[in-house]
Amino acid sequence: MLMLCLSDVQGNLDALRAVLATAERRSFQKLIVAGDIVFPGSSPLETWRRLTASGAVLIQGLGDKALAMLEPSNITAVTAHERERLAQFKRTHDELGDLILERLRRLPSEVRIPLEDGRELLVCHGSPLDPSEAMTFDMSDEEINALIGDDPADVIVCGMSHVPFDRMIGEVRVINVGSVGDAPDGRASLDLPPQVAHATWIESTAAGVTVDQVTVPLTPPSVPPSAAPTIEK
Repeated sequence: MLMLCLSDVQGNLDALRAVLATAERRSFQKLIVAGDIVFPGSSPLETWRRLTASGAVLIQGLGDKALAMLEPSNITAVTAHERERLAQFKRTHDELGDLILERLRRLPSEVRIPLEDGRELLVCHGSPLDPSEAMTFDMSDEEINALIGDDPADVIVCGMSHVPFDRMIGEVRVINVGSVGDAPDGRASLDLPPQVAHATWIESTAAGVTVDQVTVPLTPPSVPPSAAPTIEK
């Protein structure tokens, strides 16, 4: 089984399209998205439609949960940044509508997938112990192990921190798949859109699991949309 694993699409339809265009050339059998699907990007509804049309396995992230559970009129913004964020939250809330918001509310916080070698893969947004707390690349083994807790999974796929990594923590393989819609590239302080997106292929066979993490360059506005993205490893 060949799985394409993504996270933190955040309603960035252009980045999702670039990743899926790359994926179509490489192929996959299962698409998995580890949360934060539609907010705060500019195309929440089309992002949702594209992923659901692809039959993606979707996990609830913090942004998804907030959209489904919070009423925008009950939120108070103080700073200019908070007011801007709240305005986008309201637009996303209205664009998705009650039906999709209910589907976001019902998304699972984790999914377990049996692997061909008899082991188990867990997909979560943050960590097995707490979906709201990320496992990050700069944590020590002890810190990550504390967030794994006593979860029995052999392979853990997560997102939330936006920075991909692949590490063995004792006997558990932890694979953070980074971010499609908001991958850090040193431009955040300039308030510019990201120039790359992350994608991870995980192949499960009777012999074990292989992982291939790639960075997909996003097509600059000056380049025709038909120009195919390349892959950098």
